[in-house]
Amino acid sequence: MTTVARTSFMPNPADASFLPAHPTDGVGGVVIGGDFQGLGIVRSLGHHGIPTCVIDDEFSISRFSRFATHSVRVPDLRDEENVIKALLQVGQRLNLRGWVLYPTRDETVAALASHKDELVKWFRVPTPTLATVKWAWDKRNTYALAQSLNIPCPKTWFPRTVEDVKRIDATFPLILKPAIKENFVYEARAKAWRIDNKEHLIQRFLEASAFVPEGEMMVQDLIPGGSAEQQYGCGLFFSERRPVATMVAHYVRAHPPDFGRCSTFVQTVDLPELENLSIRFLEAIDYYGLAELEYRRDPRDGVFKLLDVNARTWGYHSLGKAAGVDFAYLLFQHQMGRSVNPLRAHPNVRWLRWVTDLPVGMHGLFLRKWNIFKYLKSISGTHVEAVFDIADPLPSLIETALIPYLALTRGY
Repeated sequence: MTTVARTSFMPNPADASFLPAHPTDGVGGVVIGGDFQGLGIVRSLGHHGIPTCVIDDEFSISRFSRFATHSVRVPDLRDEENVIKALLQVGQRLNLRGWVLYPTRDETVAALASHKDELVKWFRVPTPTLATVKWAWDKRNTYALAQSLNIPCPKTWFPRTVEDVKRIDATFPLILKPAIKENFVYEARAKAWRIDNKEHLIQRFLEASAFVPEGEMMVQDLIPGGSAEQQYGCGLFFSERRPVATMVAHYVRAHPPDFGRCSTFVQTVDLPELENLSIRFLEAIDYYGLAELEYRRDPRDGVFKLLDVNARTWGYHSLGKAAGVDFAYLLFQHQMGRSVNPLRAHPNVRWLRWVTDLPVGMHGLFLRKWNIFKYLKSISGTHVEAVFDIADPLPSLIETALIPYLALTRGY
């Protein structure tokens, strides 16, 4: 494993020749973000003998995987210019010409999309251009497009000022959430805030306005029911206006339980309706690459309503391999010009992240949502653990030691 602290020079992309037309030996994947999501990519490629380079600005677990060929710690991956600078520096230093980029965060996706013309002179960049990514990155665009396509969404308001908030006529509870995740999530350490009355809404809106740009906070109808009843996701590899691979999953548990920032226990299901809705959305924006669309079933009318579109890998994507759809590897094969046959995930395959699911399980026991026997039965048939792998045990040991660090820096 190679560890690089910093590099002191920038390559000149204008001097780089275009990538070869045919696959070359030694080409690998650059995983930008090394938490459990990035670890899933590292293992997916590593199991096929494909080298990987993990780039992160945090003390992450992927660097400890036996499949991580290189590990690079950089100062900052939240600022767009710093992301591009770091990628080009590391690519030059480690000679990663033609390697495939795998972003794991929304702000990284936006950076890659904005600078794609520059990056493709050195890397393979499966992220679409910003003209496409904007429909996923900014939920104001997401909901506008979904409405035009007759894809159901929760009722949503887009206030710019406190006066706009005061004029909202809705039944509580509601949720207050960001249109662009990273401007809110890192500061609030939450995906959204539950709002119980008008005074609470005004208070929280003013609180968010201190660190979120004007117009980016949205007020949305809170679909009742916890994640165990209502939350679903559809992961796809999409190319040439059609799905190459699909996987629909039920978020059996998530953390926090009401509208989880991350899934903790997931099971694949057979729901063609969600596949069809997702295909319509991605087809409309001429999408290419990996994506996950999140839905919530409204028990009041039985309708699945679109919540979010992630233009990248997602937390539980490593479930795909056990379900017959190895997303990261399929994307790599396609980027290398190799044919990929259409695939659909098998149902009833289960994924668990114990470090976050255990607190959720204990919380459910305390509230008597389930008993200990029901909880243990649910996890006894798990096919994939997000981090633990007997053939690659070190990341799990490191994550256990990092629990206080994760709780402090991310709130979970």
